[in-house]
Amino acid sequence: MNLDQLSAVANAIVAEPKGILAADESGPTIKKRFDAIKLECSEENRRRYREILFTTEGVEAYLGGVILYDETLRQSSADGTPFAELLARRGIIPGVKVDGGAKPLALHAGEKITEGLDGLRERLLEYRQLGARFAKWRGVIEIDEHGIPSAYGIRANAHALARYAALCQEAGIVPIVEPEVLMDGSHSLERCEAVTSQVLEIVFAELDAQRVVFEGMLLKPNMVIAGMKCTQQVDLYQVAAATVRCLVRYVPAAVPGIVFLSGGQSAQDATAHLNAMNQLGPHPWQVSFSYGRALQAPVLTAWKGLEQNVAEAQKTFFRRCHLNGLARAGKYDSAMEATPL
Repeated sequence: MNLDQLSAVANAIVAEPKGILAADESGPTIKKRFDAIKLECSEENRRRYREILFTTEGVEAYLGGVILYDETLRQSSADGTPFAELLARRGIIPGVKVDGGAKPLALHAGEKITEGLDGLRERLLEYRQLGARFAKWRGVIEIDEHGIPSAYGIRANAHALARYAALCQEAGIVPIVEPEVLMDGSHSLERCEAVTSQVLEIVFAELDAQRVVFEGMLLKPNMVIAGMKCTQQVDLYQVAAATVRCLVRYVPAAVPGIVFLSGGQSAQDATAHLNAMNQLGPHPWQVSFSYGRALQAPVLTAWKGLEQNVAEAQKTFFRRCHLNGLARAGKYDSAMEATPL
């Protein structure tokens, strides 16, 4: 493990005003998104869609990294350039999703555990040869108003995240550690903060126990937010305050950056929340984004699978990257959504 190299990559990914495009949708997930625009989910359509994103002019100013799916890491642009190489040439660091997905946690009804540790050491070596310099593993934390998650459910996911992160650093790959407390359900903001606090405390204890070097990793957490079905929704400043409060208490200052997931929020809400958190700074770590749907949903709507719409789709993608870059500095305003670039 070369700590200087790991730290350099982690810091480059979150250098101001940059964040991450999460383009690591699994087959079933990308199919749902293509179904919404009535597009066949063929390998070529998936390749073309990712090519549209990766070749958008100017996004390198706002993207420090892109998380790829296994299939996408092995694909190339129309001229034969591997996507990892195409991104690296533009100064965007390629990464890859390495977990095997969340499955039911045995004997713990309503909870999940992420699989994929078996054979991970060998897969990481291959991914590095293919050009990946960072990786992502998502731990799914279900939440209700009372008993879920259990203490064991949290520990099991934290342990898996730490084992993954240690293997990544051993292989010279920066791990993104993603413990996601889901935004579904009817839980309150206070309940989300309590559970997120428990999760982060245990995750960092596990990371430390397994000798993961905090300077060579990134954290991808949920925002502290009321469940989507909660009858008591709060404004974005309350979300920002609760999230920052939680992070300051439990995330070591040695971590270079926090790259939030959007978790089903609209593109505008995800940007506004990021902006509000940065307005509360300065923070001990970079506060950035690792958005999938919040960057891509408007792009898919603009593209519709039609070549004549590619220019408009790329313009839409650049706008979302640009607005999130402004939010990194607390300089975003919702009025900008309607202002021409």
